[in-house]
Amino acid sequence: MPILTEGTHAGGFLVWEVLRDYTRETITVASGAGKLAAGTVLGKIATGGKFTALAPAATNGSQTAAGILWDGVDATSADAPGVVLLRGPAIVNRHEILLPEGATEAQITAATTTLATLGIVLR
Repeated sequence: MPILTEGTHAGGFLVWEVLRDYTRETITVASGAGKLAAGTVLGKIATGGKFTALAPAATNGSQTAAGILWDGVDATSADAPGVVLLRGPAIVNRHEILLPEGATEAQITAATTTLATLGIVLR
């Protein structure tokens, strides 16, 4: 019998949200962000207001967590629309969100604390 592995899928990280029309918004993922999977923690670029994957070492605004990508997006060569869990109250499964590879414990704590201030609680 083959072993099946479930990959990420739209909103798979969400445990509970108060009202989807309040907690989610359509945003623009900046060109060059690459292929981002559902559950990727995003940062918001200060100039232009587009989103990209959280980059703790950046200085353009994307170093601060601003939401969680609802579904996969390919913004490799052009801006792409995406839906983001932008505010709470909402509860997400902390094991199903994607933080940057190599993020330090302090950077992870900063991201989860910032998400909590947005009303997005990790459990």
